[in-house]
Amino acid sequence: MNRILIAEDEPRIASFIEKGLKSHGFTTMLATTAQDALRLALGGEFDLLLLDLGLPGKDGLEILEELRGQGEQVPIIILTARDEIHHKVAGFESGADDYMTKPFRFEELLARIRARLRQSTGGRSQDVLELLAGGVVLDLRSRKVRVGEREVELPAREFVLAETFFRHPGQVMSREQLLDRVWGYDYDPGSNIVDVYVGYLRKKLGSDLIETVRGMGYRLKA
Repeated sequence: MNRILIAEDEPRIASFIEKGLKSHGFTTMLATTAQDALRLALGGEFDLLLLDLGLPGKDGLEILEELRGQGEQVPIIILTARDEIHHKVAGFESGADDYMTKPFRFEELLARIRARLRQSTGGRSQDVLELLAGGVVLDLRSRKVRVGEREVELPAREFVLAETFFRHPGQVMSREQLLDRVWGYDYDPGSNIVDVYVGYLRKKLGSDLIETVRGMGYRLKA
């Protein structure tokens, strides 16, 4: 199980990332100050660091330089609102492995995390490779779906929604939870987009696979 250090001082964003990563099988720890981020990252107990550049106490680029200067090779993905090209260049030159600007979508962050972890382990993913339910197989490596002997094409958002259900078989998932995990922290809580996408999955994966729990949300049949 991969261990992710989240260095982020904005509570809503930190909670959004933590919940999403935990739902995909990762272990997480949160650092809300530059001092804590440095101390924990230098402890060598994490497989990847998500680093906000605006932590209290020290600029994120200084944290990067200090970590690399002390020989710490943990993969680092910068998460920041700084989107100017010179900030991105500075981040990479200071030792970042990847750079994402806020706001971002969780499925893209997850894909980038997995890519960096594969690189750091010589191409061997430590994550789950396949998820199965009701005769449906989700291949997390190829992002392909098999329904019996048939291969089904799912666009990125539908795949992430399906993966969320498949990682929680038998568990009721509220619309708010699904919006948060699949569409991101800037979602519209009044949207009916979850219902629309659940309809897409039912058409492609089987009408009985995901059931409606009245007044609560949806559940993947275990």
